Amino acid sequence: MVLKLALALASLIAASVAFPAPTDLNYWFSFGDSYTQTGFNNTDTLPSPGNPLGNPPYPGYTAVGGVNWIDQATVVSNHSLVLTYNFAYGGATIDSKLVTPYLPTVLSLVDQVNLYLNEDKVGRGEKIWRSSKTLFSVWIGINDIGNSYYWTNGSRSAFNDVLMDTYFGLVEKLYDTGARNFLFVNVPPVDRSPLHGTQMLAQDTSAQALEKTVIADYNEKLAKRATTLRLTHPGVKTWIFDSNTAFTTILNDPTKYGFADATSFGNATSFWG
Repeated sequence: MVLKLALALASLIAASVAFPAPTDLNYWFSFGDSYTQTGFNNTDTLPSPGNPLGNPPYPGYTAVGGVNWIDQATVVSNHSLVLTYNFAYGGATIDSKLVTPYLPTVLSLVDQVNLYLNEDKVGRGEKIWRSSKTLFSVWIGINDIGNSYYWTNGSRSAFNDVLMDTYFGLVEKLYDTGARNFLFVNVPPVDRSPLHGTQMLAQDTSAQALEKTVIADYNEKLAKRATTLRLTHPGVKTWIFDSNTAFTTILNDPTKYGFADATSFGNATSFWG
């Protein structure tokens, strides 16, 4: 399971840390795991003016128990009309055939992109959005690493390349539908988590160090792939939000951001204030 403390941190970051995203957007297609999920169902009420997240009712079903970063960015911080289709699903890995999620019903990034592709007016057919006014974001990899960082059958760094091949193969499919603005969020320091799968702070320091190394390698490869995408695909713009650095800043000084400490679970003191 993902780190709920970090989910709360994600919302704080969304409210306080900006990235140079494109302006004048009308649509946002989002993919990821529980750090991003709002429980959106593409067969239910769709986003519209006055209801930019569609379903379920704002703030939706989030792992943080309230407003998460996608809610914050769409409804609170945003001052224009942006309709957000949030395909993210809690517990998601990039491909369940590569890294098994905690439940077989979890929709992987592969599944999420396929849902998008099968929408007549979203991923195929006559689109309702323009490439220049639409953002595509992906925040994935947390569960991939949490469920595999300790694997010893071969090079774990090489496996990150396998994950990236699938990841950017899916990005290529989004590009083929007209996607040109991409925001990628890297993996935060879940090696410091009080609750993440096997509770990393309860593990020995060697396990924490190993996961940290795998995260750093994954994030480095993600940044390189994003750059390659921008350089090799006409009209593409890419942004990386460095959640690892942002989370580290908060974890290093938790009381400044309303937390009693950075080692207990569920100890935010002023998050909802």
